[in-house]
Amino acid sequence: MAEYVISSLLAGLIAFIVVLVLAPFMIPFLTRLKAGQSIREEGPKSHYVKAGTPTMGGIMMITAVMVAVLAMAPRSTEAWVAMLVMLAFGGIGFWDDYIKVVLRRSLGLKAREKLVLQLLVGIIFGFFLVWYFNRGTEIIIPRIGIIDLGYLYIPFLLLVLMGTSNAVNLTDGLDGLAAGVTFFVAIALSLISIMTAHYELLIFCLALAGACAGFLVFNRHPARIFMGDTGSMALGGAVAAVASFTKMEIVLIIIGGVYVIEALSVIIQVVCFKTTGKRVFLMSPLHHHFELQGWPEKKVVRFFWLLSVLFALLGLLALKGAGNFYIG
Repeated sequence: MAEYVISSLLAGLIAFIVVLVLAPFMIPFLTRLKAGQSIREEGPKSHYVKAGTPTMGGIMMITAVMVAVLAMAPRSTEAWVAMLVMLAFGGIGFWDDYIKVVLRRSLGLKAREKLVLQLLVGIIFGFFLVWYFNRGTEIIIPRIGIIDLGYLYIPFLLLVLMGTSNAVNLTDGLDGLAAGVTFFVAIALSLISIMTAHYELLIFCLALAGACAGFLVFNRHPARIFMGDTGSMALGGAVAAVASFTKMEIVLIIIGGVYVIEALSVIIQVVCFKTTGKRVFLMSPLHHHFELQGWPEKKVVRFFWLLSVLFALLGLLALKGAGNFYIG
């Protein structure tokens, strides 16, 4: 295990450095390409100054993870498959970003098109996961035990993949928010990779954490670049893939608690407005609600980072001493 830990730490460092090296070239390139972020008119007025900030920075994060995995785990099938899932979801996000910011078609990919592409990636991943890797169809529920979903596992996996990628996308609304939250989620998943003896995934997780840390150097307030759907969907696909390999899909709901509350805030807002005509929050996702209450952007981001740390600890504590913990 020691050699995997060393390789993983090196992978994280490599990913961090790759982002630092790429950013000085990528930011001017995207600026010349006029791949700038558009700001919703109904959004907080403080965001208007962000208009034109280059987006699609997720390309750097994806590249950094790929370089790190290729360097430190060139023969790791689990890390490669997780990386390919990240790349596939990032590709969907890239296509959406390209249509919106380069081709200047504001709607991007149609919802139906996104859904079909995500389903296709999820089904292919599910096939490899269950049959090629002999993962089975069980999931772990902390303090309860192992539940075999049988034929329901693939639909469940699709829900996890699509739900996580879209939840991370909703979380990506403030400078440094999604990257910071995902950094802590990746650290928690790296510990779970050790607990479940998926040491190859440890390399992938710390590469992902390193890429997030590197991106934060340029994405923290005031952001010089945004990750776009390219990055947020890639991050969502990556963490969901690791959770699925380790049978920790339910635990991901706890560890990724910030993703969950951000997504729930949107669902609650839409449902309440359509049924009662009233809004629960000043604006959704939830981070905008705090902004409109007068919180500075930095304070909101740091508060959500703290929440992410607490959710990560809660998820890990839920596994500790459960007595039914599964290693496999």
